Amino acid sequence: MHPTNYHLIGLMSGTSGDGLDIAFVHFEWKGRWVFRIDRTETVSFPANLGKKLSEAHLLSGLEICKLDVDFGQWMGRQVKTFCEKHQLEPDAVASHGHTVFHQPENRLSLQIGNGWALHQTSGYKVINDFRMLDVQLGGQGAPLVPIGDQLLFPEVDFCINLGGISNISMEKDGQRIAFDCSPFNLLLNAEAQKLGKSYDNEGKIAQSGEVNLTLFERLNEIPFYSKNQAKSLGREDMEQVFTPLIRESGLSPADALSTLVEHFAFQIGGVIRTFSTKKTPSILLTGGGAYNAYFIQRLDHYLRKSWKRVETDSELIEFKEALIFAFLGLLRLRGENNCLASVTGSSRDNCGGTIYG
Repeated sequence: MHPTNYHLIGLMSGTSGDGLDIAFVHFEWKGRWVFRIDRTETVSFPANLGKKLSEAHLLSGLEICKLDVDFGQWMGRQVKTFCEKHQLEPDAVASHGHTVFHQPENRLSLQIGNGWALHQTSGYKVINDFRMLDVQLGGQGAPLVPIGDQLLFPEVDFCINLGGISNISMEKDGQRIAFDCSPFNLLLNAEAQKLGKSYDNEGKIAQSGEVNLTLFERLNEIPFYSKNQAKSLGREDMEQVFTPLIRESGLSPADALSTLVEHFAFQIGGVIRTFSTKKTPSILLTGGGAYNAYFIQRLDHYLRKSWKRVETDSELIEFKEALIFAFLGLLRLRGENNCLASVTGSSRDNCGGTIYG
């Protein structure tokens, strides 16, 4: 018999690379899983570590191995401090790690943040490397969040996370499906940084710009959007496909931001309209982009004002991915599937993650 109560810490270091999200979550089985986020914190990366993580894909093999251990130790120290400060005793720590390479077509996905280093430094059981089993089974190894959406938010029609990349998950014909919709903050933040800002607060700069139809159409013609199967985007796609188009357009950052927001709203709105079986579907928006008021306005336009935004608090908006990695860790501890073939395209549902300690 498995226990019905768990306390787990979820760690998320997203593609936007600003810091480590830590969430201490209580889960209870009551005929379905219910959760309560008890404590959260975002720890900024020290400048040197942040720089190394953002450039990890350019490092040598030895340097990546060293960074893997250093990052694992650093996360372990943050977890230990967090638990001491709030007097917490988690059953385990589930860590996403920092993605360096994601190339499922080569049966490869590398998230660094060494499990043994994290376990030894924090003193707690650790679960990480959630993607690799699925990739070996022929899947994309991504997205991983949908099983959490399915089991923790069963009443919501569409769960959309607007992080570095936007992704969506929903039920279709009795199965959970999910995929990346478009880039998001990875491209928006890069434009805002040209103006000396770390991000475009509430989308105000985008709102001040003008949509460039040439770039808008070129973005919509990118082959990624016409793929129908399980699909995911990585940093490689930004560097090789999206950023060159933005650069070639020669637009000011404000006009580029305006065009990108329009493009994202057009793509995400199109996905929702394609898959929705209801006149006014309920939509849960999380991730930093949920605060982008101008994007919400443009999405509302493309959804013809027919949708219901699920009310949520800032904790869920900012820590949903950390919450769900804690949940994936719980499923791994119980030996239950935490990765869905209907989402990733792998040969079967599977239970990914390596346990340390």
